[in-house]
Amino acid sequence: MLQLSINGRIYRFENLSPSTPLLWVLRDTLNLVGAKYGCGIGLCGACSVLVDGRPVPSCIYPMSAATEHEITTIEGVVGEDGELHPLQQAWIELDVPQCGYCQAGVIMNALALLNTNPRPTDAEIDEALAGNLCRCGTYIRIKNAIHAAARSMSDSESRS
Repeated sequence: MLQLSINGRIYRFENLSPSTPLLWVLRDTLNLVGAKYGCGIGLCGACSVLVDGRPVPSCIYPMSAATEHEITTIEGVVGEDGELHPLQQAWIELDVPQCGYCQAGVIMNALALLNTNPRPTDAEIDEALAGNLCRCGTYIRIKNAIHAAARSMSDSESRS
């Protein structure tokens, strides 16, 4: 039996192979469908989730590697009170997505960046998101939304 902590909840799995990619556990077993299947080889970023705050491609990450770690999916980014994270709010306000397929993965990588670097430069954003492919090409809006979220997060911290 394997046990995973996902979005603050503990899940136990008895009938899954330890080599099952985390993406399939999330999507097919738990119905957490925010992470998307893109390339299947960990290069496009559509399946990105956070493991202990670090982005990983869940399509190639075996569930056995995730035991004893905290997994956060896009579904776990929203506050317990239902309030959107500043990144999600910026995505909406700046109308970032077109098709939206890659956006959950982009947000997860952006969240990891902002958690370690609250005021990233454009170059740092480019580096952090280098593994995220957006076929719609909304990269400028993505970058603008990350900067807006960083300002919002900084403003809310200064008011606290």
